Amino acid sequence: MPGTLVIAEVIDGSVSPASFELLGAARKLADEGAGPVAAFVAGGDAQAQELIAHGADTVYTSSADPSSLAEVLLPAVDAAIEQSGATIVLIAQSSLGRDLGPLLAFKHNTGVAMDSTEVKVENGRLRATRSAYGGNARAEHTWKSDPQIATLKAKSHDPLEADSSRSGDIKAIDAVGEARIRVLSTEKAESTGIRLEDAPIVVAGGRGLGDASGFELLEQLAGTLPSAAVAASRAACDLGWFPPALQVGLTGKTVSPNVYIAVAISGASQHMAGMAGSKNVVSINKDADANMVKVSKFAVIEDYKKIIPALIEEIKKLG
Repeated sequence: MPGTLVIAEVIDGSVSPASFELLGAARKLADEGAGPVAAFVAGGDAQAQELIAHGADTVYTSSADPSSLAEVLLPAVDAAIEQSGATIVLIAQSSLGRDLGPLLAFKHNTGVAMDSTEVKVENGRLRATRSAYGGNARAEHTWKSDPQIATLKAKSHDPLEADSSRSGDIKAIDAVGEARIRVLSTEKAESTGIRLEDAPIVVAGGRGLGDASGFELLEQLAGTLPSAAVAASRAACDLGWFPPALQVGLTGKTVSPNVYIAVAISGASQHMAGMAGSKNVVSINKDADANMVKVSKFAVIEDYKKIIPALIEEIKKLG
């Protein structure tokens, strides 16, 4: 019976949060008639059990290193598609997904919808929605052939609650591809505190801050809020004011916090694409006509240098 295969990823020994979001999307597709949910992971039984608890019916494991390149994992993923009979393949829009999606599509003479934000079954076929023209429009894609492959943007789907009582099959696949690229070294971006993608509150700054010192004020504000993280627009990162690893936008991170505080950000469509899932948007901006102000639930039209210090003091009084 046709079904959906989720390509899971492992980070520091644990299944990535994005993989659980893929399983949530796959279970939704199953409810719409797509069939059972399988998963593939370069890992062992521990990772397989995590995937089963989050919605997988069957998990195919590979002994390959979880950090392997897409071409190394490709033969095992192919075997998982064949053994599962899946007609839909979901991959996270990660460094792996950006390579593996097109590789699979080329090998199977089919198409891939990259960076999708929504997937559903319509008339028995997958329909994927993704941003187009820099976030100014939405494109919908369908497939004539199988497998139907889509990479999903992080935070675009909700994971299911883990259920340790769920049971499923675990099957090992031995196929391993050959890498034509040799990785000499890797370097992780240094960060402290909560991950930007997981933060319930995000304080983001833009070019309107004037200079890099503005982010010091934003960090002070974040420090007074519970589990808050600081981010930046691409314009601010391009100026060297804040690390590119903490950029929110079409070419940066995607966040969906409970509160998104946009300070001196005009609201270009590329930035909006990265924070569109925010539950409540609060903007502080001198320009009342800025796009960010128009999409905000609350807005303060004033120089941030006057507002943020006063806001910090008021929050401290409450704490």
